[in-house]
Amino acid sequence: MSLLEIRNLDVRHGLLQAVRDLSLSVEKGETIALVGANGAGKTTLLRTIAGAHMPAGGSVVFNGIDITTIPAYRRVGLGVALVPEGRRLFGQMSVEENLVLARSAGRRGDWTVERVLEAFPNLKPRRHAKAGNLSGGEQQATAIGRALMTNPEVLILDEVSLGLSPLAVDRVYASLQSLIGGGTTIILVEQDLRRAMRVADRIVCMLEGRIVLEGKRGEISREQVSEAYFGLGTDKGRVHA
Repeated sequence: MSLLEIRNLDVRHGLLQAVRDLSLSVEKGETIALVGANGAGKTTLLRTIAGAHMPAGGSVVFNGIDITTIPAYRRVGLGVALVPEGRRLFGQMSVEENLVLARSAGRRGDWTVERVLEAFPNLKPRRHAKAGNLSGGEQQATAIGRALMTNPEVLILDEVSLGLSPLAVDRVYASLQSLIGGGTTIILVEQDLRRAMRVADRIVCMLEGRIVLEGKRGEISREQVSEAYFGLGTDKGRVHA
């Protein structure tokens, strides 16, 4: 059984259908990169998995449990952690305070403040600094660390590199590589196709709320992804590379 099963998912924002009859499975320890143009439905899909947005139809099954109608805070307790676009840290709290706050999820596991600081060494000298005074890269590292403090079984990252300098992105991805190497299950949204195709086990491309292309790393080309990204060469049906 897959760790995560999304079945025939429909999600709306009022009259706008953002996700359309979408099905996707995620295996334990797998890294999936979700790509697509703005408005493709990527963020809506991630928020629906995390429980921040309720679907109009279909189901989300996690670890064999149907979590479709379970609220977001209970999903965190089950092992689903979302790092949202924009980080959404508590700006007047320190890095360490933001991390410790995540312990309220109550899940047992190996992640501690010290382990997060080992995974993101650029945070060590900033552990007592207010989150609102951090650089973009430091804020992103803190947001990922806060999610890890819940000891998740799946880590969901929305727009990993958005608004960050190239150096900050390099640092964040260096830390992600260690998480991936440690077997963490990751779903990430990334606009940088080069980086996405370098770290992911599988690339999933969305267009107008649907998956139009998916394939394993090494079995799918950047050209195929680029064409699917813009809706070229597809009939908006699902293509497996």
